[in-house]
Amino acid sequence: MTPAPAYRPLLGIGLVALATANFSVLDTTAKAVSATLPLLMVLWARYAVQAVVTAAVALPWRGTAVLRTRHLPFHLLRAVLLLVCSLLGLASLRHIDVAEFTAIVMLSPLAVTLLAGLVLKEEVSVLRWALVAGGFLGTLVIIRPGGEAFTWAMLLPVALVATNAWFQVLTIRLARTEDPVTMHLYGGLFGAGLATIALPVAWSMVREPWLLAGLAALGVLGAIGHFLLILAYRNAPAATLTPYLYLQIAFAMLAGWLAFGHVPDGWSMVGMGLIALCGGAGAWLTVQETRTPQPAKAAA
Repeated sequence: MTPAPAYRPLLGIGLVALATANFSVLDTTAKAVSATLPLLMVLWARYAVQAVVTAAVALPWRGTAVLRTRHLPFHLLRAVLLLVCSLLGLASLRHIDVAEFTAIVMLSPLAVTLLAGLVLKEEVSVLRWALVAGGFLGTLVIIRPGGEAFTWAMLLPVALVATNAWFQVLTIRLARTEDPVTMHLYGGLFGAGLATIALPVAWSMVREPWLLAGLAALGVLGAIGHFLLILAYRNAPAATLTPYLYLQIAFAMLAGWLAFGHVPDGWSMVGMGLIALCGGAGAWLTVQETRTPQPAKAAA
């Protein structure tokens, strides 16, 4: 029998903290770059660099065997969903501050719970439904429909959450039979290919060195962040790590303050806290369910 992997929870938590800090820097960089350059060009650069970096690591490490798959169309669909998520994210960051954007996007685990019950027909407890409702309430507190601070752009990250939830559901289904490295590689390659199709329409000359550096940083940061998450999940179970993903809200607030001098208002802080509380509570429930021993099946 193959021995169970030796988990190192503290290392996994540290890697998740680094990954969330990395993603906050990525979002802050994306906000700065997308304010000047066409969104489709920024999207292309992000995926082109990430695809090159990922292929440069995965192919020498795993060889061409990493390209083998039985579900190529689903990899393409997954890449399309991820590309739409990225485009919605860039469009959101052009109009919304990093901290508020991050808090709304962190609804994704709760939205996945919603789809898991409705689409995958998984059993979802009443408490989990309440946490999903609480998370959406937190989002309403941040965007405040009908309020003076509300703009149509605040609906973009909500659309991102919905698209990302479908992306995650497809990822869950593919992960049952597919190699995670293969999934990551095809996501980058298909994403870069699809973004390249639109590049002639969106191309713009870039002369400022900081913009060139920013475009390159988007792909590198994306590749590093996902690699850190892969390493984290190899060192600790997902149920242990999920609560620490909400550190990204704090890192996003810090990055937004340092880069743009933005501090969320009081109501936005309340909404962020509610999203983090409901998301963290959902992760805690997952930990408890994982630790609860399953009843033994009766002998035939």
